Amino acid sequence: MKGTVFITGASRGIGRATALAFAAAGFKVGINYFQNDSAANSLVNEINSLGGVCHAVKGDVASFADMQSNICEVKEKLGHISVLINNAGIAYSGLFQDTTEKIWNRIFSVNVNGAYNCTRLVLPDMISCKYGRIINVSSIWGITGASCEVAYSASKSALTGFTKALAKEVAPSFITVNCIAPGVTDTDMNAPLGKDVLSALADDIPMGRLGTPKETASLMLYLASDDAAYLTGQVISIDGGFAV
Repeated sequence: MKGTVFITGASRGIGRATALAFAAAGFKVGINYFQNDSAANSLVNEINSLGGVCHAVKGDVASFADMQSNICEVKEKLGHISVLINNAGIAYSGLFQDTTEKIWNRIFSVNVNGAYNCTRLVLPDMISCKYGRIINVSSIWGITGASCEVAYSASKSALTGFTKALAKEVAPSFITVNCIAPGVTDTDMNAPLGKDVLSALADDIPMGRLGTPKETASLMLYLASDDAAYLTGQVISIDGGFAV
């Protein structure tokens, strides 16, 4: 086994594809999920049936106590966490003036505070070991902004600043911190937009199609590899040329 990866929001979409990719590459996989017990259990069973090692923990990334419990359990079951993937995130589509304080705070609690909570909890061990990989999942909208998604765009933009600053701070401990900014990806989170909207978005992408979770997972696997040991503080768009 190559080590242990902890992936938040891993029961579906990009998180699920990432868990499968890391398991196939020989990592022990700890997955966090919020509500979907059946999806999480299905993923664990799939990975274990293929000869991998996977353990699921349920918790809200916005809660420091939940993440402290989750990470302690994963370390107990799978060992030291060498790779953290802050993937959990929620979106909201609506006019800014209709974005309530409750909605705004919840989006930042999950998308930004969630990354803080998990990173703060795994970092001491990484510093002690002089090794670690932290990968934050932002969004193309965190770079370009999206109309009617101000809260989501702002929260994802915050992750880019978090990435760049932390990368400088922990580089002396040989820990890399990078950020991936997926474009419009074929996931459950985007499904509510509807076929017409997704088709129109695909037309705006130079490659003429949506991205796949597997493509994003492959990029994360590279960032966790020894080949990427000198790559840190970067925000990498994987968007089919949308924001070029």
